[in-house]
Amino acid sequence: MDSDQILIRDLQVSCIIGIQEWERHTRQEVLINLELDTDTTQAGQSDRIDDTINYKTLTKQIIAHTEHSTCFLVEALAEQISRLCLEHPLVQGVRVTVEKPGALRFARSVGVSIRRFRSKSPP
Repeated sequence: MDSDQILIRDLQVSCIIGIQEWERHTRQEVLINLELDTDTTQAGQSDRIDDTINYKTLTKQIIAHTEHSTCFLVEALAEQISRLCLEHPLVQGVRVTVEKPGALRFARSVGVSIRRFRSKSPP
């Protein structure tokens, strides 16, 4: 299989996330970045959406999931998003980065980046 990626950058979603009491009642913005490992050869040749990952559909699923999530940790939200991505049969692996802008006083953002594969070992 070829090693291609579909990239989704800077997806902004509002959700309940955090360990502080105020964070359990106040929606905060998170920034989500995805790198989806797939083979784009067929789609590149056919020019048909059915031969690739429909990133509009996937993004809508991620937004809906994130808006309704109530995770304490960005690590948990990233794990949930990775599982959602891997449900798509064409996604062989995914890197999910979730950041909380302004979470630390002197930092632009804080976050986590995880890498997950359909199987336990990378393709």
